[in-house]
Amino acid sequence: MIIYDVSVPVRARMPVYPGDPQVEIESWAAIAKGNVANLSHLRFGAHTGTHVDASAHFIEGGRKVADLPLDVLIGEAQVLEIASDVREITTEHLSPKDFNNSTRVLFKTRNSSFWRNGTQSFREDFAYLAPDVARLLVESGVRLVGIDYLSIEAYGSKTHETHKILLSNEVVIIESLDLSHVPAGVYELICLPLKIAEGSGDGAPARTVLRDLRT
Repeated sequence: MIIYDVSVPVRARMPVYPGDPQVEIESWAAIAKGNVANLSHLRFGAHTGTHVDASAHFIEGGRKVADLPLDVLIGEAQVLEIASDVREITTEHLSPKDFNNSTRVLFKTRNSSFWRNGTQSFREDFAYLAPDVARLLVESGVRLVGIDYLSIEAYGSKTHETHKILLSNEVVIIESLDLSHVPAGVYELICLPLKIAEGSGDGAPARTVLRDLRT
């Protein structure tokens, strides 16, 4: 059985969405300094690295990350590969048959190469889902959708329509996946966001893996 770790490593100076908190990782205690144990101090936003968006991110009164159903976050997922020359993914690139009746769909795009190349700065030219694709996913019964950069939405969007269509219909969003080493196909997804009980419940970082059950 092959297990793909599709999580982006959390590190200082990693790309974050403009306006989000920067990542800070510091030593709080260290054996080398005479402390009894090593202890790190972490400071970063809820949408750092590979993370889950809950409905509360854009929908007032929406479901919070601690309340997301595990049966959505774990289960069969379809990885769809989109051509590297496509930036705006529209229904011209997709049809319901591409989802293969899956309730979890992960989009592998040109974005995954950004992580592979170890970029240090935010990329504005990432591939994203147009609102018509969000509607198609909802109409097709998809309950979870993932993409391989920091937002599923076009950079600089004023309306955030893609997010709102998905989240208002309780479709869980995973952002910042690294699918560079994952072939298109069907896998078992395991995505477990931190169970953050306070704050607005908008989202949380998540260690995310795909298991290839065919091997």
